[in-house]
Amino acid sequence: MTPEHDPTTRMFALDGRVAIVTGASSGLGAAVARALAGAGARVAVVARRRDRLAQLADGIGGLAVACDLADPERLGAVVPAVAEGLGRPEILVNAAGNMFTTERAEAEPLDAVRRTLELNLVAPLLLAQAVFPHMCALGRGSIVNVSSISGRVGIPGIPQASYAASKAGLSGLTAELAVQWARHSIRVNTVAPGFFRSEITGPLYDSERAAGYLRRHTPLPREGSADDIVGAVLWLAGDAGGYVTGQTVVVDGGWTAR
Repeated sequence: MTPEHDPTTRMFALDGRVAIVTGASSGLGAAVARALAGAGARVAVVARRRDRLAQLADGIGGLAVACDLADPERLGAVVPAVAEGLGRPEILVNAAGNMFTTERAEAEPLDAVRRTLELNLVAPLLLAQAVFPHMCALGRGSIVNVSSISGRVGIPGIPQASYAASKAGLSGLTAELAVQWARHSIRVNTVAPGFFRSEITGPLYDSERAAGYLRRHTPLPREGSADDIVGAVLWLAGDAGGYVTGQTVVVDGGWTAR
C-alpha cells in the first residue's frame, strides 16, 4: 500500500488546506507552521517580527503576514490578506501569547493586565470571528487555541494572575464557540501545554534551581519541547480529530496528573 492510500496517512493529510498560525516567529508557533506545511497545508505565518516570518515562510512555501495582534485595526487585515494570498482559511492556530508582568496578583499593573488579555484572549476571538465566514463557505473548519496548564492549576512561585486568567478564558471560549459553530462543521479545541523551553520560560530553564523544580514536578523524566506539543495540534487540525470539539487537551508530561 502506497503512503497516499494508507488510511492512517490520509487521516493526518492536509493537502491543499489553508492554515493560519499566529505567534509563528519562534518556538511553538514556528514548529506548528512547519508541521502543518509538512502535512500538505498552505500556511500563513503571523507575528510581529517580519524578518523571522519571511525566513520561515520561504522555508515552507507559505505566506508571511507581519502584524501586532494586540492592535485590533492591524489584526483586522490578517485574514483578508491570507484569503487573497492563499485562499479561504480552514485552519486557524492561535499560538501567539505572552506574559507582560511577573508581579504578584495584588501588584499587577492595569496596563499589563489589559495587554495580556488583549493578546492572549481577545485576539484569538477576533481572529476566530474573521475566519468564520470562510469556514462556513467551505463547509468545515478547525480552530486550535494554545492555552497553558496555568489556565487549569496554580503554579507556586511563578506569579501570573492575568496570564492564567487569559488562558483559562481560552478554554471557556473554546467550549462556547464549539457549541455555537458545530452546526457549520467548525470544530474548536484548545491545547494546553505544560512547561517546555521557550522565549518566555527560558529563564526558568537557565536557573538550576528552577529547572530542578520543573524536573521534580514533571512525572515524565525528560524536558519538554515545542515538538512535543505539535502532534496534538496536528491531530486536532485535520481529519484525525474530526469528531473532537470543545475540548482542552493537556500536554504536560503528567504535571497536572499528580
